[in-house]
Amino acid sequence: MKRAARARVLAAAAILAAALPAGAASAAPDPIYVARVDDTINLAVADYVQGAIERTRAEGGQALLIELDTPGGLLSATKDIVSELLNSPVPVIVFVSPRGAWAASAGTFITMAAHVAAMAPGTSIGAAHPVFQGQGPTLPPLSPDADEKDDDKRQPRDYVNEKAENFTAAFIESIAEERGRNVEWAIQAVRDSVAIKHSEAVEKNVVDLIADDVDELIEKLDGRTLELGGETIALHTRDARRIQIEMTRLQKFMAFLSIPQVALILLLGAAAGLYTEVQSPGLIVPGALGVICLVLLGLSLQIIPFNWLGLILIVAGLGLLAAELFVTSFGLLFAAGVACFAIGAYMTFRVPEISDLQLPLLGFVAPLTLVFAGFGAVVVYGVSRSFARPQYAGREGLIGEIGVADGDLDPDGRVSVRGELWSATSDTPIARGEPIEVVGLVNLLLRVRRAPESAEKEF
Repeated sequence: MKRAARARVLAAAAILAAALPAGAASAAPDPIYVARVDDTINLAVADYVQGAIERTRAEGGQALLIELDTPGGLLSATKDIVSELLNSPVPVIVFVSPRGAWAASAGTFITMAAHVAAMAPGTSIGAAHPVFQGQGPTLPPLSPDADEKDDDKRQPRDYVNEKAENFTAAFIESIAEERGRNVEWAIQAVRDSVAIKHSEAVEKNVVDLIADDVDELIEKLDGRTLELGGETIALHTRDARRIQIEMTRLQKFMAFLSIPQVALILLLGAAAGLYTEVQSPGLIVPGALGVICLVLLGLSLQIIPFNWLGLILIVAGLGLLAAELFVTSFGLLFAAGVACFAIGAYMTFRVPEISDLQLPLLGFVAPLTLVFAGFGAVVVYGVSRSFARPQYAGREGLIGEIGVADGDLDPDGRVSVRGELWSATSDTPIARGEPIEVVGLVNLLLRVRRAPESAEKEF
């Protein structure tokens, strides 16, 4: 009997175990947090990545997945992101996606710094050479004991750019060594701007694997081991819940201000708003908008490194445009102002601290210059028209003005002069609607007469 009862209990237990869902047999895997970077790399993006790593750690996520598609960006922001990835307390997976995406320049550093790097078909990586604008080529220093004839044998070298290139090459070399990736290719990506497609990246040990999409990547990552903090851990990604991390409103706003095009538009908006307020005091709205644009411009220039010479040229262009309003130069000051603005706009963000955030000449600088020239032409034309009008000073300016009788004058009545109604008197009767000429003024009473025929035709 006891054996039969035991058999029945075991059979019931087996049936219950079979009825339980598969997930109940083992704990559900920790969630995977997902962040998306699909624009230029700037300080707002660096703050976003840092926050995503911290949130993944704080909420017990097993890994952070960063979907990447970037043309590059600020070197300083790139260094911050790479530092966060190399010191991350949680595994970070960088996935260059979707098809057609690229991890260019700064994106190359970020991808290679990940614990696991993956690419979708049709994507590319590389071209990490820093783009600098500094001094021209210089001669290498001559040792004190060298022959003066050796001075002619020295070849010009651009030490500023060479120094920056060497630093950037050493930076990516250390990243590749830390993650066990192809060091030789990494250095070539910086020095020779080489770029490769997804399949070559796997063959050359630049990235770890290829996946069509996030779903396939998650499947391929399941069971994969990696080094984290000196320990070997395994990923359990199959059936793991995914939690999307979005940028905060502040991060989105700062990312918007990090766009060089936005900074220049804010500069023009500030100039236009303040000029309108000066010309028409009391409108308030243009002045307020101008001040807001000026404040936002100041914030933008705190985020984006800029070239002082380019900014000075833009301000000089605005100054030359203002000078055209008061100096007869037959358009020379106007042309010089437009030229200064165009050159300044092109130069403003071409500085050593920026590798990729350059304004396209034909795609943005040229159209913006046309807008600037059009705005300047309208202002100059409007001011010149106002200068061409007769200038009046005091009540004596009314003498000789032509108006019209607003009612019958016999001898007193009202007349309209310069769109204003005046009390008037006339020595002869004047019918309503007839042209009149002002011949005198006593206090606020105009003395008028019937306008001569010549003045009547002019009126």
